Amino acid sequence: MSGERERKLGLIVNPIAGLGGRVGLKGSDGAAIQRRALELGAKPESLTRAVQTLERLAPIRDGITLYTYPAEMGEEAAEKSGLSPEVIGSIKPGQTTSADTKDAAKAMQRQGVDLLLFAGGDGTARDIVDATGESLLVLGIPTGVKMQSAVFAVSPISAGDLALASLQGRIRREREAEVMDIDEGALRQGIVTAKLYGYLRIPYEARLVQGAKNPSRGGDKVAMEEVALHIVDHMVDEHLYVIGPGTTTRTILTKLGMHKTLIGVDVVAKGKLLARDVNESQLLDLLEGRVVKIVVTPIGGQGYLFGRGNQQISPKVIKQVGKENIIVVATPNKLDALRGQPLLVDTGDSETDRALSGYVRVVCGFGDYRMVRVSCTGKG
Repeated sequence: MSGERERKLGLIVNPIAGLGGRVGLKGSDGAAIQRRALELGAKPESLTRAVQTLERLAPIRDGITLYTYPAEMGEEAAEKSGLSPEVIGSIKPGQTTSADTKDAAKAMQRQGVDLLLFAGGDGTARDIVDATGESLLVLGIPTGVKMQSAVFAVSPISAGDLALASLQGRIRREREAEVMDIDEGALRQGIVTAKLYGYLRIPYEARLVQGAKNPSRGGDKVAMEEVALHIVDHMVDEHLYVIGPGTTTRTILTKLGMHKTLIGVDVVAKGKLLARDVNESQLLDLLEGRVVKIVVTPIGGQGYLFGRGNQQISPKVIKQVGKENIIVVATPNKLDALRGQPLLVDTGDSETDRALSGYVRVVCGFGDYRMVRVSCTGKG
């Protein structure tokens, strides 16, 4: 960046984003849920994922000034990635709230940052909309559970690559991206009530940015029935079936005469419900010594197989089950809506993500399959 003006980069890390994912709590909003997540053994991941993003900025580290908030809200991530940040504002370590996120966003606005990176989920994106509206160019590092908004990069590494290109002036295209959010309390009762909350401006490169989640269409009902019939017809009594979230997978349990948790992970064996709404730890216990099949469906409009809303099916679970025992199901409409873009994985473990990349056979009807690409970077 020699000869160019120094660029200003802002960083906000929500330290509790995604805390409830692997322990099956469907989110991290609210102090009570955060305490419960920690009691269940949840480990914060925002720091690690923010570092993965910042490390991609190494080529321009001498040409940027990084503004961030103290301790776990950005300072620690910056230092772990080899950057020397300008630390502004103040917090009570270990007691951060959404008010801190809003204060930090306003502080970045006053500093006139060229780009604001934030590590969090949909709730963090809402806080930034509340604080700054569309006045800043921002980009989300995905660290939450739901992440139905279109303001996030495909992965932390993709966030770093897009931020680098934006700060270098190689990508000048911007987009107004939807900030979506759902009521986590209702979500835990199996009621999905997503709504458009606002917009944020993001640097845009299609392969590096995730789309907003699209609900299943009513016209998919027949196709879902055919997919469910295929899976049920091919079930083996000796196998254990881990059924991921979604309306497509819910139809499978309906065919078996069971009620599925729409946004949870359930376990079936010998045509009966063995366990409902399990977390990572419970899954690992159930899988021991069994032949296991994981049945998942990509998120509509985004294409994620793992890493969004089903973090209970963790890298540990996937490695124990094996790629060859993963069954992907999707209606033709859901696949067509991706317009040739690959399915995505962002498990938080690069080795697992690479192992899952390549091509996968997708069940999209009774005896009907498609071969579809899977990527951990957004690239085909």
